[in-house]
Amino acid sequence: MRLTDFPGFPRIVLDSNVLLDLWLFDDPAVRPLRAAIEAGHLRALRSAACDAEFAEVLARRRFSLDPSDCERLLARWSACSAPIAVIAPAPVVCSDVDDQKFLDAAFSAQAHALLTRDKGLLQLARRAAAAGLTICVPTAALRQIEDQALRA
Repeated sequence: MRLTDFPGFPRIVLDSNVLLDLWLFDDPAVRPLRAAIEAGHLRALRSAACDAEFAEVLARRRFSLDPSDCERLLARWSACSAPIAVIAPAPVVCSDVDDQKFLDAAFSAQAHALLTRDKGLLQLARRAAAAGLTICVPTAALRQIEDQALRA
């Protein structure tokens, strides 16, 4: 299953590390992903639990962000993503309870993909695919999107 196998705007959930790459670190490898989200070519979805973790991560001392910087980054993310109204337990369970929120959000929203660099989540890719969810790293998702654009 590929992100581009779906008509319309593919729905995606992003974990906190991917959000950091997009919004804090401005990682050149994922800039096209951010552009696709901001342009509405990909529909980014978020849950309250995922938002809370992102806010907590941004507030960590190691990033040296003041509260206004955190608020600006959170607002930028919120402006180009949609909240998930109802969250239910996912049919796939992660061994790391802190990562379960991303699976729950992705399955609850019927997302096409969960983009992550987390090894525990990536190890669930085969089981999640059997339940209808692609779990992959952001660069793999971008390759799929670029491949589709070249074929169009």
